[in-house]
Amino acid sequence: MTAVIDAPVEIRNNSNADDKAIAIRAVYKQVLGNPHVMESERLVSAESQFCNGSISLREFVRAVAKSDFYRARYFETCAPYRFVELNFKHLLGRAPEDQSELSQHIQRCVNEGYEAEIDSYIDSVEYSEKFGENLVPFYTGATSTVGQKQVNYNRTLSLLQGIAGVDSAEKDSRLVDSVATNSATAAKAPAANGRLSPSPDATAKKFKIVVKGAKIDAPRRFSTTEYIAPGDRMSPQIQRIHRTGAKIVSITEI
Repeated sequence: MTAVIDAPVEIRNNSNADDKAIAIRAVYKQVLGNPHVMESERLVSAESQFCNGSISLREFVRAVAKSDFYRARYFETCAPYRFVELNFKHLLGRAPEDQSELSQHIQRCVNEGYEAEIDSYIDSVEYSEKFGENLVPFYTGATSTVGQKQVNYNRTLSLLQGIAGVDSAEKDSRLVDSVATNSATAAKAPAANGRLSPSPDATAKKFKIVVKGAKIDAPRRFSTTEYIAPGDRMSPQIQRIHRTGAKIVSITEI
């Protein structure tokens, strides 16, 4: 079984203005999760730079992923697990492979920030090998291939929406349970007329955030604080912690 996905869009040396306009639309669709982008929300400057050759398609993808549009819909309002799994989907075309990979990106997002998390995908060897400078990211994990683990195919398939589905409509992680327990995910094709029904996971869960704060008196004494946050309030809680200058040591489900 394979998911029905768009053919890859590539920019070549002889691509004309129409070809570039098609690529721009494809980037918005893929990276922003199939939204309706109003004229006022388009990245006019970045589009112009791409069209006149000042930046590559890869750098246009980076600009879209770092845009206020993406940040507001996926970083500021989604649970961290959902944000990371969608970064994998939008920028690498697949689902996270395992808990260590997911945790690595959660920690980078927490400790290094939003832009560093986005850069980690676009600057990766995997991105270079799959898409290079001239291919719009596409769902490479949504077709079964020789040597690919079935569980990875199923997870990617479970992230896909129907043709009318919009990723920002769902704030909960679909894969946190499957990845954390390294368990199988049932293969379920995208709905033909809309998004799949949401899975009740991250929002209904609670997480413990352990924080190491600033020095409190003696030179080597630091305060340690624990916060309990529901999945749908983790991003605002993490942002509040960052504003205090403290460092997040760990995030665990309780």
